[in-house]
Amino acid sequence: MTTAEGWATTVRSRLSLGRLLPLGGLADGTWLAERAADGVLRGAARRVPGVSPGRLRIDLAEPDAAPGPVSPFPRPPGALPPGPLRLSADFAATGGVGVPLPELAAGLRTALFAACEERLGLVVTEVDLRVTALLDGPAPAPEAEPSAAPGEEAGAVDLSDPVAAAAAAVPGVRRLTTVLGPSVHRAADHLRIEVATAPDHRALDVARAVRAATGAAAPVTVLITDVAAGGDDPSMPAP
Repeated sequence: MTTAEGWATTVRSRLSLGRLLPLGGLADGTWLAERAADGVLRGAARRVPGVSPGRLRIDLAEPDAAPGPVSPFPRPPGALPPGPLRLSADFAATGGVGVPLPELAAGLRTALFAACEERLGLVVTEVDLRVTALLDGPAPAPEAEPSAAPGEEAGAVDLSDPVAAAAAAVPGVRRLTTVLGPSVHRAADHLRIEVATAPDHRALDVARAVRAATGAAAPVTVLITDVAAGGDDPSMPAP
């Protein structure tokens, strides 16, 4: 692979993540790829009878608020700062379920709040919904889930690194990833560890366990680049 091809692959990998969303609070030092959140939330929306999810977006709930306390964990490049989030979701209402639209929207809002908290650990304080269509027939077939981005395969990870090996052994870690660089990025004042989480594990709890397993004296930032699909119920107990 040429240098130019390597740069192109890196850029595609980074862009495929979408934005990096704060997970948990200031003391958690964890960020989640927007792509990973989208997959979980879209799956939760599809399980609401009569709902066909469309565009989903997560932003800071108060983007113009005065800066609050600074997290001791350095943000990954381009990541949103920690703070409450707002989820905006478009959806089409499909016919045949016999549920009034306000009740349908309320059920969807409840499902999205539950998935944010119980499946991921996103601090979402607002869920804004917009009905984009009223469909007479069933919902169209869901689009295929995006495949893993280049650079995320386990073969690219150096498990001879003791920190990487400790992180990979944490229950709930499906694999280490290498989208922003090495799976364990060492800076002068902190470490950053990239992981993908396994089904039936709350993403934030896995990140906390990864940090504890490293035993590092420096701050450890955790970036979750992928969250594996779980069972039929998006509201899963913490491991």
